[in-house]
Amino acid sequence: MQLEYFQLIDRILDLNMVEKTIKVEAQVPKTSTVFEGHFPGYPIMPGVLLIESMAQTSGWLLVALMKFERMPFLAAVKEAKMRGFVTPGELLTIEASVVHEGSGYAITDAKVRVGGKLRSNATITFSHVPFPNPDLRGHMDAVAKRIGFPSQAIA
Repeated sequence: MQLEYFQLIDRILDLNMVEKTIKVEAQVPKTSTVFEGHFPGYPIMPGVLLIESMAQTSGWLLVALMKFERMPFLAAVKEAKMRGFVTPGELLTIEASVVHEGSGYAITDAKVRVGGKLRSNATITFSHVPFPNPDLRGHMDAVAKRIGFPSQAIA
């Protein structure tokens, strides 16, 4: 996980195009400038970064379902709940599923777990548009390769 660059997903574990689900892993770094201020002597992962990790997981699912032709952008977060702390060094398992698609929007339900225990969950809405430029598409291609995005999901 590279917090400074908002690259919060390390690897895709499972992508099910039929069930419209995804499961990923992300290793929280043991050290990061984020933890210097959140909180000194008691470092915990900011809730907003847990929401972002669920949004990125959901985004990869949507990119797959749209065959890498459209880019999802965060539009709304509903029912976000922080159910426990996430600390440096923990391995996150993040899951998302599509609950609604249509009219240029998609809604997902997402969950963050550590050791099987639920730490956070949210309902997230995305708008999606064609990739705005080739640079962003190229960047997404490179990240997809790094995190193990299944090539069959692009075809």
